Amino acid sequence: MIDDLLLDASARMDGAIEALRVDLSRIRTGRASPALVQAIPVDYYGTPTPLNQLATISAPEPQLLTIRPFDRSSIGAMERAILKSELGLTPNNDGRIIRLVIPRLTEERRQELARVVGRRVEEARVAVRNVRRDALDAMRALEKEKKVSEDEFFRGKDELQELTDDYVDKIGEIGEHKEKEIMEV
Repeated sequence: MIDDLLLDASARMDGAIEALRVDLSRIRTGRASPALVQAIPVDYYGTPTPLNQLATISAPEPQLLTIRPFDRSSIGAMERAILKSELGLTPNNDGRIIRLVIPRLTEERRQELARVVGRRVEEARVAVRNVRRDALDAMRALEKEKKVSEDEFFRGKDELQELTDDYVDKIGEIGEHKEKEIMEV
């Protein structure tokens, strides 16, 4: 029973790490990356649709993204969505392709993005700790109902803490890597 709780906790902590990775991939660095714009919701015939479902997104150069829509009539909606996004990029189009020039980041903007990364990393740590709390509550309930012994409870509690520490360390490493990427000139 304790092992099942630990497996469930591990799976949920993996989910927190994956959510963090996806979240951080959308934070702009000095390089162009399709991940920056792929999730931008575009109003496509009244339905918000992610940009990557409406176009092919590529990065032919380190400072340039190209967006080739599957349906040319949706270019205007894509441009509006990009302008509304928090990226601060201005799209250029020639009727067939949208080009996004990614300007170099200023030092001030790099520090601001590093703070955003720090907040997202802390949110992921809190999510992992919440999973730990839920699993610990479930273990206490099992012990209270006499479904597991006191020794099993304490062994499970120690293993859960080790698991939590490992995931918090992984989250810290992911955050440090992203901050280093952002601060890179």
